[in-house]
Amino acid sequence: MTGKGFRQKKEKCRKEIITIDGPAGAGKSTVSKMLARHLHYLYLDTGAMYRAVALKVRQEGVNPEDEAALEDLCQNIKIIFQGDDEGKRIILDGEDVTRKIREPAIGWMASRVSMKRSVREAMVRLQRKIGEKGKIVAEGRDTGTVVFPDARYKFFLSAEPGERARRRRLELVGTGLSLKIEEIEKEMARRDEQDSSRELAPLRRATDALLIDSTGLTPEEVVARMLQVVRKEDGQL
Repeated sequence: MTGKGFRQKKEKCRKEIITIDGPAGAGKSTVSKMLARHLHYLYLDTGAMYRAVALKVRQEGVNPEDEAALEDLCQNIKIIFQGDDEGKRIILDGEDVTRKIREPAIGWMASRVSMKRSVREAMVRLQRKIGEKGKIVAEGRDTGTVVFPDARYKFFLSAEPGERARRRRLELVGTGLSLKIEEIEKEMARRDEQDSSRELAPLRRATDALLIDSTGLTPEEVVARMLQVVRKEDGQL
């Protein structure tokens, strides 16, 4: 491929990557899935990948502070997404862990291990490989700042703490788990602090990401705002 052809392919890929970052409970998963369906893009749940690593760490009894052990684990782990966006399952080394990785304790461990460079680098390599062909909606906490910094469209989704906790509780109930709203708020506050203060790839809004406060908005209304931005910039409005 000529230099010009390579640059054109890279630019096309960049334009076909959309990132949606933000804290837990802001509505990222629901909105990302809906947006991907509207555009016929692949939905990439980067958070699920870190949760899968966290679950493996717990299952294997690996010390989350042991960088060498974490690097070895990540080199041998196999994470597969199966099914469509409505019924997507996470397969970890041949085991369906879709429900297990959504437990609050795994979320906390995911935040902890994602602070480690060996884990971060392994997952980012895999995420970028998935995004090589473009046409993806990547959801997470650093997709617009670290994983795909050149993405054409970036969004940062937020919501008031109470609203986030309520949404998170509904999500957990849907997976068969039930926690008090106060417990969820406390856990979210703790994870927000950890994710935002970590040295490596902290949770923050990319300077070129559009901030959307989803408090009081339906997922359909949030997606409509995103589609308006994408279509306007693409000259479709």
